[in-house]
Amino acid sequence: MKYFLPTFIVLPILEMYFLIQVGTFIGAFNTIALVLLTAMMGLFLLRQQGFQTLLNARNKLMQSELPAEEILTGIFLAVGGALLLTPGFVTDFIGFICLIPFTRRFLMSKVASSFFNVSGFSQQKEEIKGEWIEGEYKKDE
Repeated sequence: MKYFLPTFIVLPILEMYFLIQVGTFIGAFNTIALVLLTAMMGLFLLRQQGFQTLLNARNKLMQSELPAEEILTGIFLAVGGALLLTPGFVTDFIGFICLIPFTRRFLMSKVASSFFNVSGFSQQKEEIKGEWIEGEYKKDE
């Protein structure tokens, strides 16, 4: 959350810088065409992978399993799709990272591990040392 405001300040500046640089190199029309092409490619990938994720989640639900990975995949696909629809090359790059399966899995593992570390959940069992005495007590007032 502490990176939220700086991202909204720095990201548009980076987008403008790269759009101007690419525009001076390949021309304004080609730059606009490239931005539109990346948006169409992103929509194609999002549609294809989103449908597959939906089918996987449905299959898990039919097997009475929680589709946690599919939910996280869906979130990454939605963020990636939104970034690809946003004009600019930096957001397109980040969007494609969210849509490419092997980079998405890497990011998902990082997000999941940070969630479990922050929330206090752990997959490691702690060994209780010392002697335990089981009993009851009553407080007299």
